[in-house]
Amino acid sequence: MSAATTPITPAEARRLRRQVVRQKTGAEDFLRMALFFLIAAWLVVFMIWPLYRALVRSLYDKSGEHFVGLANYITYFSTPSAVVSLLHSLNIAFVSMVITVGLAFVYAYALTRTTIPGKKVLNTLARLPMFVPSLVQALAFIFMFGNNGIFTRITGFNIHLYGPVGIIMSEVFYSFPHALVILMTALMMADARLYEAAESLRATGTRMFFTITLPAVKYGLLSACFVVFTLAVTDFGAPKVVGGDYDVLATDIYNKVVGQQDFAMGATVSTLLLIPAVLSFILDRIVQRRQMAQVTADITPLSPQPHTPAVQTTLFSLTLLMALFIIGTYITVALGAFTNYWPYDLSFTIKHFTHFYVAGAQHRGGAFLILWNSIKMATATAVIGTIVVFVSAYLIEKTRRMHLARYILYLLSIMPLAVPGTVLGLSYIFAFNDPHTPFNFLYGTMTLMIISTIVHYYTVPFLTATTALKQLDPEFEAIGESLDAPFYHTFFRVTVPMSLPATISIAMYFFLNAMVTISVLVFLFVPGKEVASIAVMLLDDAGESAQAMALSLMIFVTGLVARGIFMLLTKGVQRSTQAWRQR
Repeated sequence: MSAATTPITPAEARRLRRQVVRQKTGAEDFLRMALFFLIAAWLVVFMIWPLYRALVRSLYDKSGEHFVGLANYITYFSTPSAVVSLLHSLNIAFVSMVITVGLAFVYAYALTRTTIPGKKVLNTLARLPMFVPSLVQALAFIFMFGNNGIFTRITGFNIHLYGPVGIIMSEVFYSFPHALVILMTALMMADARLYEAAESLRATGTRMFFTITLPAVKYGLLSACFVVFTLAVTDFGAPKVVGGDYDVLATDIYNKVVGQQDFAMGATVSTLLLIPAVLSFILDRIVQRRQMAQVTADITPLSPQPHTPAVQTTLFSLTLLMALFIIGTYITVALGAFTNYWPYDLSFTIKHFTHFYVAGAQHRGGAFLILWNSIKMATATAVIGTIVVFVSAYLIEKTRRMHLARYILYLLSIMPLAVPGTVLGLSYIFAFNDPHTPFNFLYGTMTLMIISTIVHYYTVPFLTATTALKQLDPEFEAIGESLDAPFYHTFFRVTVPMSLPATISIAMYFFLNAMVTISVLVFLFVPGKEVASIAVMLLDDAGESAQAMALSLMIFVTGLVARGIFMLLTKGVQRSTQAWRQR
């Protein structure tokens, strides 16, 4: 018998099999490590490095040539007006947090625990502030409560909108839906058995509320407080429009950089703004971990229960008033957009949509040209951001080895949530506007605006993808390995199809936030590349409030249309790829 036809022994077959498996495993591990490195390097270059450059810049003088150490910080805290800005920010954030969480809790309780009518409509109306930049409601409040606003002219009562009153109103309006989502989730995770036991002991509704409901949602309340505090202390849009002479840290950064061209002091204030945001982020992460520990596998969900007529009527009236105020604000935006010259000439016009000025130059394409820039940027942000986030979450959740690489990537992925948009945008100037940096070619491009937006909103989609992947049985990967299928085959043929609803949700989050973001882009745009949210701010600065309203209305409608499209995509995906969930 020839050598070519000599059979191999079982031992040799097993040895060859192990050799092939080792080669295959080594190649796949190399590919995984390469992906780990690329995503981690991307986050380091576009988040850690810019923040480091901003910190270093705060240690140099105004010219950027001489090292001065902590002199800028000493100068800042020795300036009374600067310290006042810090106190103003903390005051605005605290008051906004108390009011917002209180209102959101009432609204969430009514939607989740009672049987009031119109819950779906009320829930939808409460989330409308997510579809427009934070400064839009501030503009609407000027039309409603300003010196010549509707309320002021009808009642003759001036609430003195410009200053802390207007900022707090705008921050409450802006952060309300974010707190509502958190509190609704917390209230829906109640255990019905506790209430059944309390009823058997003849406990009153009031006693059950204070001894069961509030303790059960305490972590949700704390999480909502931290989120609202962070949003209010770092927001730029509302204080820019209705702040008047009431300076806060976010506007102080803008004034230092744009108004005074003092980049060193701008970097100093940015570093200070990081402190409350980072502390709030750390506390929020601690609270969320403890909150998850309260949910057990044998929990019995609590269904909405009818309350006494007085309670039902009171809660319905309060939620209806809040919903009407929200819809009334956007009706005011629409009226301002189609009014010739508010409030003196109320004749109908569409001119604000066709010809307007941005940054001193007339755009003949009108609002549609600027809006198209935003749609392109938001679409690219959604596509690229979703791919990067999902791959990152997959590497962390579905890789069995590489513990150090997984931990580092996870840490880098949750850090952006603690970085205010204004700070991130300013740090990009220091990192990419330097001719000596290898990435200088990105400065002033739409690409850098897209990257900054992805980094700014990276954490929430990442956590969403991580949660979705945790729900998939690890045996899918084990079965794929037993069939000699490369991990990327399992990824594309099993993991991605089963996670499509979450993927669409991530894309929608990126798109909607890219349409309304201001703080992260305010230092990065260049003339000719304005997006709609930035153009609204520029129009307001130029005194063109009606044109700002027109563009704001178009952002609002675009957001609603986009959400509708994403919802239809989700329903289609669930019918075609999620039948397994119904088994």
